[in-house]
Amino acid sequence: MMNVQVKVCGVTTVGDARLAVELGAAYLGLNFYPGSPRCVSVERAREIAEAVEGRVRLVGVFVNAPAPQVEEIAGAVGLDLLQFHGDESPEWIAPFAARAIKAFRGVPVRETERFPEVWGFLVDAPAVSSAFGGTGQAWDYSALKLFAAAAAGRPIFLAGGLGPDNVRSAVEQSDALLIDVCSRVELSPGVKDPDLLSRLFSEIASHEETHVP
Repeated sequence: MMNVQVKVCGVTTVGDARLAVELGAAYLGLNFYPGSPRCVSVERAREIAEAVEGRVRLVGVFVNAPAPQVEEIAGAVGLDLLQFHGDESPEWIAPFAARAIKAFRGVPVRETERFPEVWGFLVDAPAVSSAFGGTGQAWDYSALKLFAAAAAGRPIFLAGGLGPDNVRSAVEQSDALLIDVCSRVELSPGVKDPDLLSRLFSEIASHEETHVP
């Protein structure tokens, strides 16, 4: 069992979902933001959920969605966690807090104080535009340590430009135990590359082998 757990985000097909789980993914991200090229319908999300039932935790990704819609999709698909990538306030997130992941760009350490009840956080590269969603850009992963110190032990996903070529160094720089991968393991938006995914998990396994306590 790897100490570093992987969330493969932007999954759009049953085949990619099964492959990610077989390789060792602990989380799968299903995107419900209409502005994303990786957005999936509820019907497709349910097919994916049924294909990997009980083998992985399902994370729904939302951006400023109406609360009733979030609740409806979560129930229909059977989502375990809800990731909020927009301008959602602590008050808005409160009803979902126990299973909420609040996503940030950059390392806004003081923001952890505004969201004291959320399940966890996702930290991506600093914003380069006003568009929502991940950047796909590598950044100073060591800065995650500052955020982790303020997060009171809650889970934190490291995101932003992670792929097989840099995942080991990113984990070593950040001490991350949870990582989120998407664009750097794709052939095109929403289509995962089996070779890149396999290499990513191999790199993580190699890291684990060389860092046995």
